[in-house]
Amino acid sequence: MSGVRRPSAPVSLAYETHGAGPGLVLLHGVGLDRRMWERCLPALAARHRVTLVDLRGHGASPAAAPGVSLGELAADVAALLSGPAHIVGFSLGALVSQRLGLDRPDLTASLTLVSSVAGRSEDERAAVARRREVAARDFGASAWAAVDRWFSPGWRAQEPGLAQRVLDTLLANDPVSYLACYDVFATADAGLWPLLPRITAPTLAVTGEDDPGSTPAMTHRLARQIPGGRAVIVPGARHLLPLECPERLADAILTHTGSQAGSPTGNHTGHQECHSP
Repeated sequence: MSGVRRPSAPVSLAYETHGAGPGLVLLHGVGLDRRMWERCLPALAARHRVTLVDLRGHGASPAAAPGVSLGELAADVAALLSGPAHIVGFSLGALVSQRLGLDRPDLTASLTLVSSVAGRSEDERAAVARRREVAARDFGASAWAAVDRWFSPGWRAQEPGLAQRVLDTLLANDPVSYLACYDVFATADAGLWPLLPRITAPTLAVTGEDDPGSTPAMTHRLARQIPGGRAVIVPGARHLLPLECPERLADAILTHTGSQAGSPTGNHTGHQECHSP
């Protein structure tokens, strides 16, 4: 049919590997890249062979065309895998992880869904649509607004260089690729929601107590929607858990993958300090 975009073949993603052990794949959020996992990497690579990926349209990977689908982003990741791996996705990466769990259960040993949206209300859907409109109209203003949402005033004062680096990463994006992937982030959860009960991989959902976009309520809903799913809420944290609370997040991941003795999953109140004050 004319005017209908055909799904593209998987693209070759930029990635790097560290460590040895069971495979574990880290997927970033929209507008970011694999560097966002650098603070979690030492603990994870001590127990796993970790693959850090730049999703299509991000970092050193090929561009994303308008209309790219969540299924295509998941197929790109699947093409990297030669066998089952623990899949850890942040924000957009969490949606990609869910799609991968549905499409390729043979490749998903477990899922850890970090700061994931789920079951958005109409108001929440409208809010993300407005942010997309701002990004299309003024890309720089959108990047600044994202950093303001993600960094508390105290954390930004403590680590101004990190906030600037995240802002620089956002501003370095190709706007066309960014908007294409943002459209996936803004809409794909609606199609995923009724399918989530089909996921068979052991699943952990994690978010920050103070995350205004990927809220604790969403995380609990997500855990309930996936059979056997569990939720972890990190006290005092916002959205960027891999950078703000890497020790807590790494502990939750390793406990979930069975690679470390630790607290059982649930409402996590561990002793590790976040990087924010």
